[in-house]
Amino acid sequence: MNLNEPLLRQLKHEAEGTRKMLERAPAEHYNWKPHEKSMTLGGLAAHIAEINGWLNATVEADELDFEKLNYKPKVFEDAMALLKFYDDTLAKGLLALQTASDENLRGDWKLRNGERIFFTMPRVAVIRTMVLSHTIHHRGQLSVYLRMLNVPLPGLYGPTADEPAM
Repeated sequence: MNLNEPLLRQLKHEAEGTRKMLERAPAEHYNWKPHEKSMTLGGLAAHIAEINGWLNATVEADELDFEKLNYKPKVFEDAMALLKFYDDTLAKGLLALQTASDENLRGDWKLRNGERIFFTMPRVAVIRTMVLSHTIHHRGQLSVYLRMLNVPLPGLYGPTADEPAM
């Protein structure tokens, strides 16, 4: 089995749940945040939507240097634009991962800010942590935001209080 195969299966599985959560984020509350130090709901949803795009940066380059980025967070006015962006980054990320060889995935990748190196890891580990686990982490945050706004939560790994088992 190629290294990308279990990653692709997990990514596709988690993407279904992530999309369900993003679909429930009410656009009329995109500027809401639960605490002054928290991201806004729209900012958090946009961040979750962009994470799959990091697959391309991981597979196609040897490092990401924050010092060289001109990053501007995405801002969405409505759910349709957010979901289209999510679907697009997912499709591009899946394609990058589908074409990644075992040699590429075993190769080291570095995250840095100029001279400061945060970590160096094999790409396969970067994909598991910085893409998959990172998405799941922020999706968990989003579930708290939605609960606080009294938005029914979808089942991701089983039933929820809002969608109990039949």
